[in-house]
Amino acid sequence: MKIAKDTVVSLRYELFDANGSLLEKTEDPISYLHGGYDGIFPTVEEALQNKDIGAELKITMSPDDAFGEYEHDLVRVEPRNLFPDEIAIGMQFEGGVEDGDDDDYSLYTVVDVTDTEVTVDGNHPLAGKTLNFEVLLRMYAPLLPKSWNMVIRMTRVGITTNAEFFQNIL
Repeated sequence: MKIAKDTVVSLRYELFDANGSLLEKTEDPISYLHGGYDGIFPTVEEALQNKDIGAELKITMSPDDAFGEYEHDLVRVEPRNLFPDEIAIGMQFEGGVEDGDDDDYSLYTVVDVTDTEVTVDGNHPLAGKTLNFEVLLRMYAPLLPKSWNMVIRMTRVGITTNAEFFQNIL
């Protein structure tokens, strides 16, 4: 059996920047439902299609395949008095998108603080970067019909799962 649509896939990965610096590494396997349900980057999912357990892949993702291009207009300088007294670099806030509707929010990270201004950045920290994704395929199994609807609903509303969750429903 090979990975196909509606297969639960568990894998370990390491994520590197273009210079080879390790950005992220999983200790425990992560799991997702294969088949276009937005559980993993589409480029990675495409590379895993028809692979077997134990497969090791190295996938290079351009910014467009990963977190998008860096958008300079998502960097905003705001008056200091709009923020709490204990503001610090690295803190994150939800903020409305300029010219967006009331339901459009972005996550902004504080990147600079002065006595009069706070600079926030709405880009993902890895936006604009080429990333190398190294994958070790641990296991996969077809999703049983009795569990399919529940997992699809959870995936669509953004509830993330781990390997242990999927092992309990397979």
